Amino acid sequence: MGARGRLRIYLGVAPGVGKTFAMLEEGHRRAERGTDVVVGLIECHGRKKTEALLEGLEIVPRREITYRDATFTEMDVDAVLARRPEVALVDELAHTNVPGCRHEKRWEDVEELLDAGIDVVSTVNIQHLESINDVVERITGVQQRETLPDEAARRADQIQLVDMTPEALRRRMAHGNVYAPEKVDAALANYFRIGNLTALRELALLWVADRVDEGLARYREEHDITDTWEARERVVVALTGGPEGDTLIRRAARIAARVGKGDLLAVHVSKSDGLTGGSPEALNRQRTLVESLGGSYHQVVGDDVPTALLEFARGVNATQVVLGTSRRRGWQWMLGPGVGQTVTRESGDIDVHIVTHEQAGKGRGLAKAAGSALSVRRVTTGWVLAVLGPPLLAAVLSRFRHQIVLTSDLLLFLALAIGVALAGGLWPAIAAAIAGFLLLNWFFTPPLHTFTVAQPQNTFALLVFVALAVAVSSVVDLAARRTNQASRSNAESETLSLLATSVLRGENALPALLERVRETFGVTSVALLEHADGDWVTMATTGPDAAARPDDADVQAAVSDTYVLALRGRVLAAADRRVLSAFASQAAAALEWRRLAQEAKQARRLAEGNKIRTALLAAVSHDLRTPLSSIKASVSSLRQQDIRWDPADEAELLATIEESADRLDGLVANLLDMSRLQTGVVTPLSRQVTLEEVVPAALVGVPVGRIEVDVPETLASVAADPGLLERALANVVENAVRYSTGRVLITGSELRFGRGPDRVELRVADHGPGVPDHDKDQIFEPFQRLGDVPKGTGVGLGLAVARGFVEAMGGNLQAEDTPGGGLTMVFSLPMAKDVENT
Repeated sequence: MGARGRLRIYLGVAPGVGKTFAMLEEGHRRAERGTDVVVGLIECHGRKKTEALLEGLEIVPRREITYRDATFTEMDVDAVLARRPEVALVDELAHTNVPGCRHEKRWEDVEELLDAGIDVVSTVNIQHLESINDVVERITGVQQRETLPDEAARRADQIQLVDMTPEALRRRMAHGNVYAPEKVDAALANYFRIGNLTALRELALLWVADRVDEGLARYREEHDITDTWEARERVVVALTGGPEGDTLIRRAARIAARVGKGDLLAVHVSKSDGLTGGSPEALNRQRTLVESLGGSYHQVVGDDVPTALLEFARGVNATQVVLGTSRRRGWQWMLGPGVGQTVTRESGDIDVHIVTHEQAGKGRGLAKAAGSALSVRRVTTGWVLAVLGPPLLAAVLSRFRHQIVLTSDLLLFLALAIGVALAGGLWPAIAAAIAGFLLLNWFFTPPLHTFTVAQPQNTFALLVFVALAVAVSSVVDLAARRTNQASRSNAESETLSLLATSVLRGENALPALLERVRETFGVTSVALLEHADGDWVTMATTGPDAAARPDDADVQAAVSDTYVLALRGRVLAAADRRVLSAFASQAAAALEWRRLAQEAKQARRLAEGNKIRTALLAAVSHDLRTPLSSIKASVSSLRQQDIRWDPADEAELLATIEESADRLDGLVANLLDMSRLQTGVVTPLSRQVTLEEVVPAALVGVPVGRIEVDVPETLASVAADPGLLERALANVVENAVRYSTGRVLITGSELRFGRGPDRVELRVADHGPGVPDHDKDQIFEPFQRLGDVPKGTGVGLGLAVARGFVEAMGGNLQAEDTPGGGLTMVFSLPMAKDVENT
């Protein structure tokens, strides 16, 4: 298979900024350089300057698709593949294809072209990106139904921002270069307000800046660049889990705000053995504070705190580090430089802020986790004491040989052995005990300066000394190890508690879980792999260059028989694998939760289906039998040979057959529509629709004189599927005519809001018996009819189908009282904005 094609996206900050124009200019430039360029699909929207740029470019004919008695055109993917150009120009990447196409979305068509080795140049507006869709709706009041997954945009090899100031775009619109003249005023007063355009522009700039930042981080990693590049201000605040953390976070947030929306990152360094050394409660509280200020919380692993902190800061390309003034007491400075001094000395081009606080100089005040009982530093200290301590003690005691008896000498050497055990563990203490035994024998046991012992009790005393020294040293070393194990167990529980909190806080458990694994163990990447059909499938990943197979990982942990956690970056110690197994169990729980959620959703759907089927059987037993019985009776009467019907009676019987057949047809149609709604297969094909073309079609078959229509010709268009809207309106009108004692009035009006979405209301008012308030919602349930409605008038689906269709189009249908008595059904539909497909 050949190399995958390259994707270039022109990202517009708003409709009309010229992204399609820029794409066509790119196509001409490439064609002039000798590249084979074709137009896969371009939407000109009637803009003459855009249409003019199509001249000179080969256009692949579109594919025609018939859907609901209407003909639509889409990109002919097979024709483009058969043509095999070097570059294809494909407009509107977020577009939803007409049902019947191979793919649901146009970006999936583009993926197929890229897989075939064809380069693609495409366009999309910022409001169509999935991650900011809700933000755009809150700002503009317009819901974008056509969205593009961010991951599909991130995979682009190049993203070109097409920018324009709000004032310039509004001038372009006023000159008629974007929309037709009759739509300009409405567009400028609604979607294209200065505030909306400014907000969209900022969203686009920030999104592109994030992509640029990702590219910069990838480049720095590929080229092993560790120096800080001040492309964007990033402030890292170091947290110990102490009470001063809140002060440091707020100071760092102010620094980040002063430099112009700099990034705020809080980091806590824990020991490689899993010990945090800080209060879990304080860290959880500070994590919440950081996130409330718009920052992010991280936890890294490292025995050397300054080194780990600086490695993290350089890894995120930080420009400033905020530390608290040391909490060491005065005498503790004798132990060496603190974290703040070390970080300041080794920070290089990273600015370091040392912030004072109330806890400065008061001591750590925290339960310090015990280090390893056999750490390199402790063992080294123990061996130094074991080598130098006994000779020095012997030299001192030799000066007082005549004043101190042998028993005191033994106790002092025993104290020295215990001290060595506390400092360096068992083996240095044993060496000190043996050295003490030899020195006591040589210098202090008669006869002196010989290893011969004259008195048996002295021999016994020396042996007891060695035994006690070894025994006490063993107990001291064992106690230190037990303390370390208890501290480690406590730290592991804190880590798992933080894991559970992190996972439960998010909506998507697996990504949060994998990120927590990566941060806790300090690895480069983590992948969750599934073994299916003899191969490995990646279910979720975090971090760069994740393993695609367990054999590619440095560490792997089985989640279940088919799932494996694969870690890359370093090999874990045996003690860490126990905690990793807990993470694996949590991953299994997350997968099980996902499976149960899917099964529960399916069970609810089946239960709803069973409820529908039960009600359907009850309805069929009478409501469908009635028209069938009328048809059969009338047909049987007409076929009787012994009776001659006069023309009037024959016409009455035929009318009965026709009326019953129409009723049966309506019942069956409603049953089919409700089935489609319940199974979720209703896909509205929304477009700009005027009520003038929908209302007359919905009134076909209604008796003349029963309806009065008052819908202004100047009423704004709505965004709806005309077929579904016509069907919904017909059901509501039929219901109103059936129960109204007078004329049914249909009116239309516009509702315009300052920030919310503008709507069009269509009201169908009757003067029938009305519906009590407590039953107004119940009448929209399937197979629901009020108690005073006689049998044989339907299965109670008309209003349920109408509401289902309206809600599928983004509107709603409500029931209100008619002034003077009766019921008014209110359709509220989104006003067409002409921006959803631009």
